Amino acid sequence: MKRTAINPPGAVAVGPYSAAVAAEGLVFLSGQTPLDPATGKLVQGGIRAQTAQCFANLFAVLRAAGMTPDHVVKVNVFLTDMNDFAAMNEVYREQFAEPFPARTTIGVAALPLGASVEIEMVARGR
Repeated sequence: MKRTAINPPGAVAVGPYSAAVAAEGLVFLSGQTPLDPATGKLVQGGIRAQTAQCFANLFAVLRAAGMTPDHVVKVNVFLTDMNDFAAMNEVYREQFAEPFPARTTIGVAALPLGASVEIEMVARGR
């Protein structure tokens, strides 16, 4: 199986990985933390701002792959505080049209760079 890396300009990585990998009609987007690509620093402003930045980062990767949020079929959300679920969900709802992608939300002990949220996706071309 051949895999093709997708790394859009300005993407910030905190480890040895591709922003996304395309393989067999699917695009697997690596988890994005709420890093501002202009500064390389975590955005401030709480879970809503951090969730919005995660999506901005992910959608930049989707665009680099020639895709839109309508191509997303699965989303995994990682939260360091499940009390942030409702606020994250409000921002999440604004990102997609119905029918919404399948989703899993997982509580975790910690995330890179002290982020409160990390989001990863799987997209499929039509």
